[in-house]
Amino acid sequence: MSSSFTADCTGERLDRALVRQLPDLSRSYAQRLIEDGRVTVDGTVRKANYKLRGGEEIIYTLPPAEEVEICAEDIPLDVLYEDADIIIVNKARGMVVHPAAGIYTGTLVNALLWHCQDLSGINGALRPGIVHRLDKDTSGVMVAAKNDMAHHFLARQIRDKEAQRTYRAVVHGNIVPRAGVITGDIGRHPTDRKKMAIVRENGKPATTHFEVLERFGDYTYVSCRLETGRTHQIRVHMTSIGHPLVGDTKYTAKKNPFAISGQALHSLTLRLTHPRTRAEMEFTAPLPADMEEILRVLHQ
Repeated sequence: MSSSFTADCTGERLDRALVRQLPDLSRSYAQRLIEDGRVTVDGTVRKANYKLRGGEEIIYTLPPAEEVEICAEDIPLDVLYEDADIIIVNKARGMVVHPAAGIYTGTLVNALLWHCQDLSGINGALRPGIVHRLDKDTSGVMVAAKNDMAHHFLARQIRDKEAQRTYRAVVHGNIVPRAGVITGDIGRHPTDRKKMAIVRENGKPATTHFEVLERFGDYTYVSCRLETGRTHQIRVHMTSIGHPLVGDTKYTAKKNPFAISGQALHSLTLRLTHPRTRAEMEFTAPLPADMEEILRVLHQ
């Protein structure tokens, strides 16, 4: 299926214009589409670095989605709570939440399919039951829906900011204020499509509340509460105030002297209303051993 748009930026590279039009595409994938002849400018196939004049019609054709069968896998799960409607898990650091291009095994979804008889189908075959996500290298509490009723109810709570999520993080530097609020629209980084950033255009509003728990001179242990749930929100917001997360190689080049693989970020608590009983519930995932070890070292 082909689609089209009109170039509106004079001098912009074709591949960048395509990614701006389709923000879910990586730049490398956009370049492959162009190289495969799936993108034309006023009817002519051009190279990725072709400079647009503005006003041209760009037609692109995305290849059909690959049919992939997602299999249940006997992967251990740390289940915090489960009933007929929801399951609450403590996701391990390093586990991808759902299958995506090139990753079809070893995910939380593969594990849930083995553990649960049913999962909601609203998000399709690749993301059954998934209402919200955690980054691969973020650990902690997550909820999944076992049926569509529960999925709709939970998704609305998250969208309307009724569900509350708190995180623990270890960041670089000494945060001076005891607490604060970070705001800034988050969208795709303008030059590195694998990163997110605070942007002036085409971003989504994001708000993070933080509170200092302990200071260690070169490091600070903080609690973060999200009002919104944008991709990489805490990582981007803390970096924006000069305090990137320890171990976050995507957003800082600062050295990580601690034994942790991935960013020192943990989803500690999730408070929600049960979709069927309407009971207020709160779940806590204990701080993982790798972050406990960081605090132990810092206390020495």
